Formats: sequence, C-alpha cells, structure tokens
Amino acid sequence: MMGKVIVSATIENLTDLEISQRGLMPADQVRRIEIDNALIDTGATGLMLPKRMIAQLGLRHFKTRSAKGIGGTVDLPMYSVARLTIMGRECAMDVGEISDDLPPLIGQIPLEALDFVVDPRNQRLIPNPEHGGEHIMEAF
Repeated sequence: MMGKVIVSATIENLTDLEISQRGLMPADQVRRIEIDNALIDTGATGLMLPKRMIAQLGLRHFKTRSAKGIGGTVDLPMYSVARLTIMGRECAMDVGEISDDLPPLIGQIPLEALDFVVDPRNQRLIPNPEHGGEHIMEAF
C-alpha cells in the first residue's frame, strides 16, 4: 500500500546564508521558509517549489530546462541553489518552479543527498536503514 508522504522542511536562500556567514548580513535577515506540507514524490527528480515560495526566498532564475511529466514535456524554470533541511539533515539543491496550486515537492535527488528512504507501509520518510540511521553519502 502506497500513500502520501508529507514532511516538514526548511528551505533557505543559500546566497543569503553565505553572505551572513561572512558577517555581511545579520542571520535573522536570511530568507527562509518553514513548510509543513512538503510532498515526497519519488517519481520526481529534484526540489520543486511553488512560484510564490521562490519569490519569498528571493531565488534567482538562471535557466529553463525541459521536464517530462504526466502531461508531456514542459519548460521548467530553474532557480539558484537553496538549502533544504529535513529532520536535521541538509543539502543544497537547484530549485524548479511549479505552479502555486501545487505543494512543494521533494524528489529522488534530494532524498538521496539527505540519505532518506520512503517507508510506504507507514507512510513516512526514514533514514536509510542500510546506514544504521547515520547520514552517509555513497561515494562509489
């Protein structure tokens, strides 16, 4: 049985974070959003955010890619890197733009970077059991 897997996540403007770490911006001015309803979508590839959230984060558009979906091939605007944090684990990802009527989508690449897998029976995201609960990157 497979159902929806919803998670809480924090997404931050990585450029703001770097500027803040250099002491050129107060930490409380880093643009970030807290999301309670991010949908884990193992059929998707990357991190996809509604246009309004991209605007809140102040991410910069840098290219448009072709993307395949159930409706065929579409142009997908891509935005500058954001830091994604789920359950204390973080990674940096380019962000794809989706329409405002969709929830934020977290696809396979961020899941691999965060070393999470979907537990379909319990409809939840869990640390990769092959790594004993530790956040491990597979390099080979």
